[in-house]
Amino acid sequence: MDKLSNFKAVIEYNGMNFSFSERFENDDLSASLYRFDDNVQLEISPRRAIAFSKISIEADFSAKATDKLFLNGYQSWTDSRELAPNARMRGLIGIPKPVIHKWSLDRYGDYDFARYSVRSGELHGFTYGYLRDKWDHTLFGSLSERNGFTVIYTSFDEQKIVFEKDVSGVVFTDSRTVLDIAVLTGEEKEVFDKYFEVMGIPRPTAKPLVGYTSWYSHYQDINEFTLMHDLASICRNDPETGLFQIDDGYQRNVGDWLDVDGLEFPEGIKKIADTIHRHGIKAGIWLAPFVCEKNSVIFHDHSGWLLRGDDGEPVRAGSNWSGAYALDLYNSEVREYLRHVFDVVLNDWGFDLVKLDFLYAVCIIPQNGKSRGEVMCEAMDFLRECVGDKLMLACGVPLAPAFGVADYCRIGCDVGLDWNDSRIMQMTHRERVSTKNSVYNTVYRRQLNGRAFLNDPDVYLLRDDNLRLYYCQRQALAAINHIFGSVYFTSDDLEGYGVRQHKMLRTARTLRNAVVTSVDTEGDTIVITLEHNNKSKTLRLLSDGRLTN
Repeated sequence: MDKLSNFKAVIEYNGMNFSFSERFENDDLSASLYRFDDNVQLEISPRRAIAFSKISIEADFSAKATDKLFLNGYQSWTDSRELAPNARMRGLIGIPKPVIHKWSLDRYGDYDFARYSVRSGELHGFTYGYLRDKWDHTLFGSLSERNGFTVIYTSFDEQKIVFEKDVSGVVFTDSRTVLDIAVLTGEEKEVFDKYFEVMGIPRPTAKPLVGYTSWYSHYQDINEFTLMHDLASICRNDPETGLFQIDDGYQRNVGDWLDVDGLEFPEGIKKIADTIHRHGIKAGIWLAPFVCEKNSVIFHDHSGWLLRGDDGEPVRAGSNWSGAYALDLYNSEVREYLRHVFDVVLNDWGFDLVKLDFLYAVCIIPQNGKSRGEVMCEAMDFLRECVGDKLMLACGVPLAPAFGVADYCRIGCDVGLDWNDSRIMQMTHRERVSTKNSVYNTVYRRQLNGRAFLNDPDVYLLRDDNLRLYYCQRQALAAINHIFGSVYFTSDDLEGYGVRQHKMLRTARTLRNAVVTSVDTEGDTIVITLEHNNKSKTLRLLSDGRLTN
């Protein structure tokens, strides 16, 4: 624990603050801080019901300005990359509140419960992170999020690190280990292998997927004819295709999953799945199980299913569609409805994989006496129960609750049709659409691939039409996805590919066999060293999307 030392616990409740390095006891509770070789635990035993305002483990943090610091972002889409320990992290500070409210910018991330600072060197993340001095890593990470998310705060000026458990909404009545933090040192592979071993997360058994998704070609504008054309095209032009996924747009409204648009799909969705199977590949479909839109039948006819805040109003989950609203996981009718939806989709319609999106919505607020992290973990368990032995691709989800539960998981935001969107959009939330952010997340969350689940880096796009990515950026996107990911999807019509696109795709696919030996930075450039075809190779990813040798 060379980089972390002098551990102490801090607890607050009823306006009182107590800190201790080993044991604390009063009329209300007893608490103990235990230090082992590779982890630190905080146990609390209340003698009466207590609602804590803070529970944390704090330590001295030996970070140099030349070190690299990684702190995992809140959910799949949150930008997560290595930073200098004295860098600045931008939240929604400075954006007018009416703009935030209108577009629900604070709904997608941690803005309502994590502390964002305008000061350089005051950073935060969730569940795990590491400090890297060249190849020497100090990994620090929660060994369980089942009783709440662990928010990690670092201060470069104070040389402090804080592991704070999000216990909002929880009343403690029984003894529990509230925080269990691993601190591991060594090279990258060593510390990440050990981290997941100690957590007891089994290696995923799912296989990598090559496939197609309709979203980035058509978005919601899909119909039977369009999908049949795309299916025939991808199967005719790419013999490696193993899955064809229908994305958003088949249903009349988000939330009304079994109410298929009869004009666009006159013979229903089962026919699509059957046709996909006749091509000898798996069928996938998109759902956002924990949200409904304002125009949906659910919103209008089942208002009791909506998650509601302390003010009694439905909880908004975003500005998507006609407005997204969260469903109440602990409403028995909601669970019964979702079980029925999954039964129809997986058994009657016959889909092999479900892409489950906007999952963060279920835990936007603490509820039912449970913290946000407890709710998210229970929600993932519920989804696994519903999906059974079919395949699950989780998206828009706080990552730790998906460890060992999802077969595949998105580890970055949606790619865009250009590199980094407009300057105005760059000033919005950390979960925004951005090809650049998606590529960076693919690089910096690479250690989860094959340990927590198989990483979905989102699609690669090589086509010429309806795309504003330069050729060099398309090449970088495809290469990075194939080097670091395990889900290799596109939304392109391959019949439109020319010689250049086919060459880029062939080159990218050879990189699936590459073994990454190191990832480092030189200023704004990511330097990737790998072994490929028995040769050592160095790639440099520049911030403008160029990938050079």
